Amino acid sequence: MAAVRDALVYVYAGFAVLPPVTFALVYFAALWRTGDRKRSVRTAMDITTAFLIGAVAALINSLTKSRFGLWLILLAMLVGGGLMGGAQARLRGEVDIPRLARAVWRISFLVLSVLYIVLIIAYLIAFISSRG
Repeated sequence: MAAVRDALVYVYAGFAVLPPVTFALVYFAALWRTGDRKRSVRTAMDITTAFLIGAVAALINSLTKSRFGLWLILLAMLVGGGLMGGAQARLRGEVDIPRLARAVWRISFLVLSVLYIVLIIAYLIAFISSRG
């Protein structure tokens, strides 16, 4: 059973190393399968978000020398979901959970994509400055 877990960890790590590559692979696979560009982009966003969570968490952990990155991301997603759910309840009188979850997941893609770029640049600057 440990071999299966290790294999899954390596596959996840491989896709999480470069989320833009993961996005492109999923997009083209979905486009080939469905032929619908909009649906392919949404599918690629949804799948890439799972890998961005791991990549951004690892970058946060590496830059801050902590183990709090994943929990910080999950906390932000929960707080964002709570705020959006509260707004949805005030506006409509009820909360549509699937729609709320999809909105949180897609907004997370946008925020995590920007964070990934910023943190990669920060990591490269820290790496280069520590070498010189």
